[in-house]
Amino acid sequence: MGRNYQDAIAALNTLQSNYATVKAVRTSGQNKEAIPEMVEWCRRAGYEPADFDPLNAIHIAGTKGKGSTSAFISSILSQYGQSRRIIRKTGLYTSPHLRSVRERIKINDEPLSEEAFARHFFSVWDRLEEAARKAGLPTDVSSKPAYFKYLTLMAFQTYLEEGVDTAVIETGIGGEYDSTNILLHPTAVGITSLGIDHAALLGNTIEEIAWQKAGIMKPGALAFTVPQPAGAMEVLQRRAEEKGVTLEVVQRHPEIDKIPLGLAGDFQKTNASLAIVIAASHLHRLGYEDIPADITTAQLPGPFRLGLRHVQFEGRCQIISELDNKTTWYIDGAHTAESVALAGKWYATQQESAPSSKRILIFNQQTRDAPSLARTLHQTLQDALKAHRPFSHVLFCTNVTFKSAGYKPDLVSMNANDRDVEDVTVQNDLARAWREIEGEEDVHAKGSLARPTDVRVTRTIEEAVEVVRALARDEVENGKELKVLVTGSLHLVGGLLEVLDVDRID
Repeated sequence: MGRNYQDAIAALNTLQSNYATVKAVRTSGQNKEAIPEMVEWCRRAGYEPADFDPLNAIHIAGTKGKGSTSAFISSILSQYGQSRRIIRKTGLYTSPHLRSVRERIKINDEPLSEEAFARHFFSVWDRLEEAARKAGLPTDVSSKPAYFKYLTLMAFQTYLEEGVDTAVIETGIGGEYDSTNILLHPTAVGITSLGIDHAALLGNTIEEIAWQKAGIMKPGALAFTVPQPAGAMEVLQRRAEEKGVTLEVVQRHPEIDKIPLGLAGDFQKTNASLAIVIAASHLHRLGYEDIPADITTAQLPGPFRLGLRHVQFEGRCQIISELDNKTTWYIDGAHTAESVALAGKWYATQQESAPSSKRILIFNQQTRDAPSLARTLHQTLQDALKAHRPFSHVLFCTNVTFKSAGYKPDLVSMNANDRDVEDVTVQNDLARAWREIEGEEDVHAKGSLARPTDVRVTRTIEEAVEVVRALARDEVENGKELKVLVTGSLHLVGGLLEVLDVDRID
């Protein structure tokens, strides 16, 4: 086996669980032995959980906005790292990635280089194989943890070896049994907005999900959350009391409307406000004395403002304008009912200044209740745009990146049913559902577009983009602009960004 970045990604992909395994896990529920198992993997690599205390971790869980909140916190803290007083290097661990696995493990808001990723990847790989040899066990795939566990272990080791002294760690799924929850002494924990997602693993009610997310609370670490549904808040408060933890509910900061946030969308103001309070708590804990004692009402220090403005997190309410073909892409990786509705509202607010534009949707969700998400999006936009048919064209595609090359190696996913992807089963179901929603008998409904929506299915993201390009060529002559909403899946968004980049290079 080679030792470059491509070799590392190829090896990493062997650790992915296949569709049958994932389906079995969803049926059986979350593995309650996940934390002891993760601790054992750490020990095989030469670590005890306490060894990660020097990372001064901030732990973030939630259903909506946990990645964005983590990015806001990291961006704020990175401003303080520039002075190198106490914080010198800030780590940010998030998932999933959009275009490159390296995005998951950042230092000072920059992904690891390919060389650094490969070096740290194979360092963990070698440690685990050596432990297997000493124990008389095989050194094949069975000597390594599954994909997410491996990357979590690799991230923690990378941050230790690279001298990171503050790490913002986002959970994968849930909290109580999430692989990241081996952290013993975080400085602070945050729980973002809660909703129903991963129900097979976390529970079917908001209360069950709140219990799981609250599992990251630890004695000695202040806990923060945002306003939640009553049932969820009651569970969070009860678990905080059981753990001897103080839980603070964070409202929107009074200055947040005056700051041009680096991430668009009104809902990001809630995430940014939570990030402000968590970052301030962390800085106090590390000994920074120039942070307001109660930052919830105080004027924000300059580094906080800079961090909020300069934060970057691709695929979240992202806008890409292509002036040459008059196409604007509105990109958001929303994948729950609540987040899809928020993405729809954000998109609608962007259309007020372009009433004559042609609106197009590219959508996919391979594993959740895709038709239900599509209905949520349609209803949201129908209400916001006062249009029975919100789009002139709707494209449902798989998450496969390219026509010829298939998936980019970083974007390979084995969690979906291969037959469903090959037969575009989910996409055909989505197309049928969309047509049923609109109903051919409502063609002339008030506020509808002149003609029935053109609903199509494509096998790849590249082919969906080609449809948009062809429409753009036709519409440029008519003086119209194309406004394309891409949503439903972070995997879809990552693949789209990759295709658009290839287009620009060509």
